[in-house]
Amino acid sequence: ASWDRDLERRIGEAIGVEARAQGCTLSGAVCINLLRHPAWGRAQETYGEDPYHVGEMGAALAEGIQAHNVVATVKHFAVNQIENARFKVDVEIDERTLREVYLPHFKRVLDAGCASVMSAYNKINGEYCGQNKDLLTDILRGEWGFDGFVHSDWLMGVYAVKGAVAGLDVENPEPVCFGQNLVDAVEAGSVPLEVVDTACRRILTVTYRFACAEDPYESYTEELVASEEHRSLAYEAAVKSAVLLKNEAALPIPVGSKVGIFGSLAEKDNLGDHGSSRVRPPVLSKLLKGFADSLDIEARLAGDESDIAAAAANAEGLDHALVVAGYTENEEGEFIPQDMGISKLQLPAHLLQELGAAMQAAAAKNEHPPEDMAKDRGGDRSDLGLPAAQVELIKAVAAVCPSTTVILVAGSAVVTKPWDDAVSGLVQAFYPGMEGGHALGDLISGAKNFSGKLPFTVAASQDDYPFFDKDAKSISYGPYHGYTLFEKEGVAPHFGFGHGLSYTNFVCRALKVRKTNDGYLDVQVAVENRGERSGSEIVQLYMGFPGKIVDRPAKLLRGFERVTLEPGQTSFARLRVPLDSLRFYDVHSKSWKMETGQHRVYVGGSWEAADQLSQSIHL
Repeated sequence: ASWDRDLERRIGEAIGVEARAQGCTLSGAVCINLLRHPAWGRAQETYGEDPYHVGEMGAALAEGIQAHNVVATVKHFAVNQIENARFKVDVEIDERTLREVYLPHFKRVLDAGCASVMSAYNKINGEYCGQNKDLLTDILRGEWGFDGFVHSDWLMGVYAVKGAVAGLDVENPEPVCFGQNLVDAVEAGSVPLEVVDTACRRILTVTYRFACAEDPYESYTEELVASEEHRSLAYEAAVKSAVLLKNEAALPIPVGSKVGIFGSLAEKDNLGDHGSSRVRPPVLSKLLKGFADSLDIEARLAGDESDIAAAAANAEGLDHALVVAGYTENEEGEFIPQDMGISKLQLPAHLLQELGAAMQAAAAKNEHPPEDMAKDRGGDRSDLGLPAAQVELIKAVAAVCPSTTVILVAGSAVVTKPWDDAVSGLVQAFYPGMEGGHALGDLISGAKNFSGKLPFTVAASQDDYPFFDKDAKSISYGPYHGYTLFEKEGVAPHFGFGHGLSYTNFVCRALKVRKTNDGYLDVQVAVENRGERSGSEIVQLYMGFPGKIVDRPAKLLRGFERVTLEPGQTSFARLRVPLDSLRFYDVHSKSWKMETGQHRVYVGGSWEAADQLSQSIHL
């Protein structure tokens, strides 16, 4: 939500440094699966719904991680957008949708140098991704020229030795389907020996290249973990990614105001997922303490969901109320069931036995405390709204305190339409990390300015999103989702893609578009800060297409740039759009083609605002 490539690269560098400081040379990041539907449990791990935005941010993270000679991993390859059914779901998808919507961001990250790929659990058109030759060999190696190695997702990432033939080089975390089964297959002649040689060569080549490269630091010591520099980076990320969705004179809150803080999540250690992306910082700035410090008030909860009447009584006479609502690792995140139910999988008996033993071994090594494993955690959401008790708390507090702001702690879109007319301020804080309290406190008080923009579309009703079934055995993915679907169907979102308010006002004007001789569109736009505070605008560029040969979305994101301005200052955003990025995939010739004719360039501070400033160009 920061839309800040430089910030994301620096985050990657911090990950690389801290990995090396703890003896690690391979990272399981970068997760760039598209957010097709906000119910997806692992939405917090990825960047959003748009392939271009996701690819740019993922490429920056991969470059940062690998700057310190840690191998980055782009995952989960591919079309992994359901969590609970990830081990069984078969995604039916046509070739053009696959190529144009669900693969471009993977290619972008790999073109940035990411050295390894993790395959997905799910099937594509009837075949598991971990043993899908079309995906792992024909596209990845043949068309894209990828020369790194591919490793499976952890446990149940591959079910047959043919996965090695298809292009899977490593079975994680230890051999179950490969191992002796692969040895036997080679000796029997059903798997050529060259398959094993090729896999080993890929693994060793990458490992050798990274191990022999000169390190930027002379040494990587544990003092670098959660260092002051990295805590400052965490603060910057939390400030830049918080999105001000609504503000009717509620924010900023003047220091010295009479403020009450409500909601049990305000004082909870809440960093989101307790699965693959779980983190354990040595210190954590909670929202309650951060708000109290920034507003110079007592760090005391004025009420929560356990006693709505008492909370409402405490809200009377306040100048402002802050209600923290949202989710924890129990409501969303990687699905961690007590019993993975492997006996239900349709696998040979010997594989079921080996998988069971491997899972028991993994559980024995698990770092989570016993009480943390006592129930199912995470997974896909069935309801995109807030828990009923939180909604009741919000309404009760807002009824007696006209200036009420809700802080949403959640990894994805929350449907707020049923109740947000009652509040005057609304902030999407996501899971703001180890410095979240400090960062959100400074934003709420006005010490810092909001600049985050939504990386997804927030609907007025969850019925406006594509079909989603967290227990699906099969599902079809079409070419439209997110803002492209809303525009296609003429449905107005509650908060559109790219939306985000600020304490100042920006205006874009004087759009200029020029086609270059080296295959680009050069786009320039003037950006003015017409408010009284300094701030940052995210200039977003969308492209419209002739759409006469094939059906295309009305407009697609093809560029963005962060511009920081002082009050009254005007500067320019300059964006270059490769003409190749405007092509469509022709399924008949199996090649990329450019449709000639009138294209349209749209520029603005959001997907919706971009309609107000556009220019046509014949290509």
